[in-house]
Amino acid sequence: MANDVKPIRTEADYDEALTEVERLWGAKSGTPEGDLLDVLATLIDAYEAKHYPMDTPDPVEAIKFRMEQQGLTRRDLEPMIGPRNRVADVLNRKRSLSIEMIRNLHDQLGISAEVLIRPSRLDKVA
Repeated sequence: MANDVKPIRTEADYDEALTEVERLWGAKSGTPEGDLLDVLATLIDAYEAKHYPMDTPDPVEAIKFRMEQQGLTRRDLEPMIGPRNRVADVLNRKRSLSIEMIRNLHDQLGISAEVLIRPSRLDKVA
């Protein structure tokens, strides 16, 4: 691939770009190799977003992930969700998040409201 940068349109183009990124990995920013690495990474991101879109995470999984990240317990969620039994019901997918809970979790834990308003995976099955 070297310096003949072109759009990534096929799986073969994608594989070639990944190989080139691997070769360029660690190149210093501001050098021709570093610039090429930046351009290829941007092209790869665009191709992956189009061909391998990621699903928005489940709201309960997002809450659990943030709890793990920040070392929070279920008790720490009580000011945002409500009493202990309500926290348990939400985390066990027995209760959906209310608008107030969504606002609190978004404001206090920084979880995207877009993620929190989605139905829980269990809600989709029921």
